[in-house]
Amino acid sequence: MDLGGLPVETDVSRGVWLSSARRRGEPGTVSALVPAVFAAYARVLHPAVRYDGDDDVEVTWAEVAAHNGSALHGLAQWVAITGGPVDSQPPVWDDGPSEGHLPVALVARLAAVLTRHTGTPDECLFGRWDGFGFDLTTPDVPPRLLLRGGRDVVLVRGAVGDSVRNLAPEPHEQSANLWWPDDRAWCVVTDIDLTSSYVGGSAACIAELLATPGVEAFPAQPADPA
Repeated sequence: MDLGGLPVETDVSRGVWLSSARRRGEPGTVSALVPAVFAAYARVLHPAVRYDGDDDVEVTWAEVAAHNGSALHGLAQWVAITGGPVDSQPPVWDDGPSEGHLPVALVARLAAVLTRHTGTPDECLFGRWDGFGFDLTTPDVPPRLLLRGGRDVVLVRGAVGDSVRNLAPEPHEQSANLWWPDDRAWCVVTDIDLTSSYVGGSAACIAELLATPGVEAFPAQPADPA
């Protein structure tokens, strides 16, 4: 079996380090998503979208905050910067940030940085939540990496660059919900309920990520609310 053309990893023990560390994290914090073992962390904001003919144009949270006169900071929530639970604010944005999914263009920017900060760029594990109901017909095959809070995932193997693959059958679209290289130099988590992702890594890795054009991100801490 494969997901997105990547082979399923049946040895889920390769992810026990992550599941164990997440259990030790305080529920509701970054440490319950990304293991509290890294030197630095970042919160990556998923962009909103503006329709321009047949094209989807990325809209930053900063643009939306400026439109609404809202303050944008590392702990800001989407509903706060929009001034309430609104579905769109034309002509600024037409669709909100994706929840539980990293857009492909943003994944590619992250991967370009992360590839430079691991010694095993060709050996990476990706986890996709098993609750989407796309293509998993039994609860035990393939085996799942068990994660607290009903976040169990199926693992697949690939290179860091494979992070751009769609892990759901067409016409669905779904990025990996977590991924890390074999040397565990960093870890990316896109929780199914969040409109932002978290990355843990070395200080140099996170500094480069925060400075990357097209990546709207803030420094984060393990104790931050997620």
